[in-house]
Amino acid sequence: MERTLKGIEDTLQYILENHEMRFEDLKEAIQSLEESFSLLSQKWNLEILYALFLKSTVGFSGLKKILGINSRTLSDKLKSLKQHGFVKRMVEHGPPLRVEYSLTTKGRNTVLLALPLLYYSSS
Repeated sequence: MERTLKGIEDTLQYILENHEMRFEDLKEAIQSLEESFSLLSQKWNLEILYALFLKSTVGFSGLKKILGINSRTLSDKLKSLKQHGFVKRMVEHGPPLRVEYSLTTKGRNTVLLALPLLYYSSS
């Protein structure tokens, strides 16, 4: 964990020193993340992202079973995550119609970046 925190600190210092980023620029960038943090802190959203991370591609009923979530809530959460670019929805036509979900690059990166935070907060 110490290496992870040190790596994050070193990265931030590197950005501030080598990319001529002022504190005000950093503050604006962080404020622009508020919507994403707000979305990710809502119930079920991180669980959905982690399930997709671990399973790669999952159908709606598969996610429902894995998470133990009701259909309406799962549908609403997936729509929101899709609108914000975290999740990709793929429809396979033909009998039967099948809808599958997977992470976008943004979703995958978010999961990977959140892992140290989850680890740190649980220790």
